[in-house]
Amino acid sequence: MSAEVAEVRTFLDGGIGRIVLNRPWALNSLTHGMITTVRATLDGWAADDRVRAVVLTGAGERGLCAGADIRAMHDDAKAGGAGTRAFFRDEYRLNALIARYPKPYVAVMDGITMGGGVGLSAHGAVRIVTERSTVAMPETRIGLVPDVGGSGLLARAPGELGIHLGLTSAAMGPGDALLCGFADHYVPSTRLPALLDALARDTADAAADVDAAAIAAVVASAVAAHAEPAPPAELAGQRSWIDACYAADTVEEIVERLLNSGVPEAKEAAELVLGNSPTAVKATLAALRRARTLPSLEAVLDQEYRVSCAALDGHDLVEGIRAQVVDKDRDPRWQPATLAGVTAVDVARFLAPREGDELGLA
Repeated sequence: MSAEVAEVRTFLDGGIGRIVLNRPWALNSLTHGMITTVRATLDGWAADDRVRAVVLTGAGERGLCAGADIRAMHDDAKAGGAGTRAFFRDEYRLNALIARYPKPYVAVMDGITMGGGVGLSAHGAVRIVTERSTVAMPETRIGLVPDVGGSGLLARAPGELGIHLGLTSAAMGPGDALLCGFADHYVPSTRLPALLDALARDTADAAADVDAAAIAAVVASAVAAHAEPAPPAELAGQRSWIDACYAADTVEEIVERLLNSGVPEAKEAAELVLGNSPTAVKATLAALRRARTLPSLEAVLDQEYRVSCAALDGHDLVEGIRAQVVDKDRDPRWQPATLAGVTAVDVARFLAPREGDELGLA
């Protein structure tokens, strides 16, 4: 594949290594090849003294990354899912590497940043949103459960905001992404070119013998010079009903509280939950509650691998992708079709260890 059509572009720019996800026609959705390219690049740059920091961006103006290539996932799942399981393993290992990367890792979450795009960005050291940012973990809409470390991020969001976002698949604007711990800084999109120039120049100008902490300070200074106060977080004003409703023990109780709260936004949230895969919604609640007790991102990713593979083995993932992406009739036929039809045994299957097939990061 020529450099002009590479799915990932990598190059040096001053003192930074640039990674550009380059499938703008598909909102930079991730293929397995993109995952392996990013991993190999980061592994190489970790020992490259020319690279003082890494910057991740997406080609085009619509978004950083809309997530995995779920059409390809749909086709592979129908054929047994071996390719998707391998994709999950490599993707989650990359998410863990990003969180522990030895050099400053700057992710520009401009535009749509969902699912796998969150995994490549929200575990970085410096996470930037703009006025165009739409950040989400929309997995329950297609019969999957929040993954790529997203269940850990949702579990650590203030109060019950993460449960709300996980069960509804609702999106966050820039203010909410900052509130919920998915981002650190707000930079208007018009300032991004100047910020990238400053990062390239300032890291290149730093003395050759400075340590990682000094480079991190250089990066922080450049970002601070271009950042502005973020727009208000809409979810901040909804904490009272969100925290009260989503503290219930079961999804059925959560929906009942939402419907009986008298708050129009709560009723809308209940309708979103009821429209998503009942199995995925119940598995998500269990996974998020358990993620709150896990000691590390690696432990979260280990759990997510079990959960994602269980979803891959079930009915709803293929059906959800069919309804949303393949046929686009927006009318998924979930099995079971109701929350009452999903048993505790069904949910336990998602969290159970997989004999001979564990991720093993923790």
